[in-house]
Amino acid sequence: MQLTLDNDWQPWLAQQQQQAYWPPLQQRVQAARQQSLVYPPAAQVLRAFELTPLSQVQVVIIGQDPYHGPGQAHGLAFSVADGVAIPPSLRNIYKAIKHDFADYQIPSSGNLEGWAKRGILLLNTVLTVEHGKAHSHAKWGWENFTDAAIQAVSAQREGVVFMLWGAHAQKKAALIDDSRHTILQTVHPSPLSAHRGFFTAGHFATTAKLLNRSGPELFA
Repeated sequence: MQLTLDNDWQPWLAQQQQQAYWPPLQQRVQAARQQSLVYPPAAQVLRAFELTPLSQVQVVIIGQDPYHGPGQAHGLAFSVADGVAIPPSLRNIYKAIKHDFADYQIPSSGNLEGWAKRGILLLNTVLTVEHGKAHSHAKWGWENFTDAAIQAVSAQREGVVFMLWGAHAQKKAALIDDSRHTILQTVHPSPLSAHRGFFTAGHFATTAKLLNRSGPELFA
């Protein structure tokens, strides 16, 4: 896995690499890659940080762990590479955006790199996973890393919108200074829960209004 970032996350990353959790985490991930298929590819594990510099973060969307099917995960929560079938949760995210903006054109691709480049940090709380085994790398230490990232955004940025979908993401609210930032919470976009209010939560309209941005452009 790459150990440096060519943007303003680098000092923070270097600091994390000095923490006690980091060496055993990296050892476990490296060992797992030698024994099984692990997603995403090593070069894409920190993709969310590469595409969304700390100084440009305006929105944080928190996922759980990467997709565990072939060719799906590429380092951004909820996103898949061009040419990969759009996963059900992301389809529901697109539907919710369409609910908020009548003129929104639902994309034919599930690649959210454009979102990341527009200041939307697409952060899974666990950054690697074994093929076919959801949550297989949970509690290895990635949570320490991503909790610290959330805290860094909370401390160093102002007026960020945090979208916390589902109980797992909502536990991260405790890491965020809600006097400086906006926290939006609703159910997870999974087909198992989305019908309980995800489509009508209005998170995308609220975010666009808070940031004084065009929703269809921000989430294009």
